[in-house]
Amino acid sequence: MTGTVLAAAPVYLPQQIAFGLIAVTMIVAAIRVVTTKNVVHAALWLIVVLAGVAAQFIVLASEFVAVTQVLVYIGAIVVLFLFGVMLTRAPIGKEVELDNEPAQRVVGAVVALFLLACMGYVLADYFGGRKLELNGKVVAELGGTTAQISDSIFSTYLVPFEVVSVLLLAALIGAIVLARRD
Repeated sequence: MTGTVLAAAPVYLPQQIAFGLIAVTMIVAAIRVVTTKNVVHAALWLIVVLAGVAAQFIVLASEFVAVTQVLVYIGAIVVLFLFGVMLTRAPIGKEVELDNEPAQRVVGAVVALFLLACMGYVLADYFGGRKLELNGKVVAELGGTTAQISDSIFSTYLVPFEVVSVLLLAALIGAIVLARRD
C-alpha cells in the first residue's frame, strides 16, 4: 500500500450548508420576481429574496443588520410597493402584457451574463487566492460592534437613506394622484 493517497472528502460546516440552502432559495425567488406575470406575486417573491438576505446576515452572526434588513426592506419598502399596487388599481391577476418579446429576453440574458462575468472577474482579481478565516468568530471578535454598525448606517449613510425614503414617498403619492384622475 505504499504510494497510495486517498483524498479526504470535504467537510462542510453547518454554516456553509445553511448559506448554500439560503442562496439557492434566494436565486430561485429572484428569478421568480422577474418572470412572474402577476405584480403582487412578484412583490411576494421579493419578500422571499429580502428575507434570504436577512437570513444570510444571521448566518454571519450579524443580528443587528438582519433585523434592520427586515424592518427597513421587508417591513417598509415591500409594504410600500404593495400599497402602490393596490392604490393604483393595477390589474391583480396574471397580465399577458407584462411579458417581454423574445428579443428583449435575449438582450436581458446577455446583459445579466456580462454583469455576472464582470463581478466574478473583479472578485477573483481582488481576493485571488486569499482565504478569509471567519469560522467561529462573532462580529465583536472581528472588530465590529452593534453600535459601530448602527452608527455607520445612520450617520455616514443617513442622507442617502432619507433621500431614498422621500423618493419612494413621492413615487407613491404620484401613483395615487395618477390613479385617482379617473
